[in-house]
Amino acid sequence: MSDYLLFGTEGCHLCEEAELLLQQTGLGFDIRDIIDDDNLQQRYGLLIPVLLHVPSQQTLNWPFDTPGLQQFITGHAL
Repeated sequence: MSDYLLFGTEGCHLCEEAELLLQQTGLGFDIRDIIDDDNLQQRYGLLIPVLLHVPSQQTLNWPFDTPGLQQFITGHAL
């Protein structure tokens, strides 16, 4: 499992944009669809896409761009 988890749902164009941006940076990440989990829907439903750094539990909410994403990643570098 990756240290990063992207929360979103199928058919969300913003989630697709975030996924593409993450792929372009070369960041390893997993994707979790919130549709089948009521708790995730309540927590992230209006915020998706949301990138979670699993070890720290810190999140980066949309909208984010390459510089913002790089800053978030750098803040979690070992």
